[in-house]
Amino acid sequence: MTAHIRIPRMVSRASAVSALTVAAVGSTVAVPGATPEAEAATVAVKALRIAASKKGAPYVWGAAGPHRFDCSGLTQYAYKRAGKRLPRTAAAQYNRARPIKASARTHGDLVFFHGSGGVYHVGLYAGGGRIWHAPKTGTVVRLERIWTRQVSYGKVR
Repeated sequence: MTAHIRIPRMVSRASAVSALTVAAVGSTVAVPGATPEAEAATVAVKALRIAASKKGAPYVWGAAGPHRFDCSGLTQYAYKRAGKRLPRTAAAQYNRARPIKASARTHGDLVFFHGSGGVYHVGLYAGGGRIWHAPKTGTVVRLERIWTRQVSYGKVR
């Protein structure tokens, strides 16, 4: 279901910029009476925006914000600020999320990276095969292409 919202002709510059930001991120707009799926989408997009706002924050193992993060600390922080609780580790987040197919992924969904030892990394899907994540020691929170096919996707419940 797609909702169309009419924007008045006389829009302030700030409103126009906000509307452009929403369009660029692929956000949805909360509408009274919206379905739970639509509400979840707005939470995911809000979490994605929060993660993106932490661009450049240093990676520190075990850190969960607000100025330093590890991978699961960033996803936990972003979703908590968006109104949803997540467990602390990537593996626990994987176990909590509702699995979805790659074709069903949307902005803000969790992207889980798998290795021989199980889930080893998590980020937030940003569209176009990219994620916001806190990669590893010596790096910072950044937007990056997904570098492997050994991933799965999940919706935060």
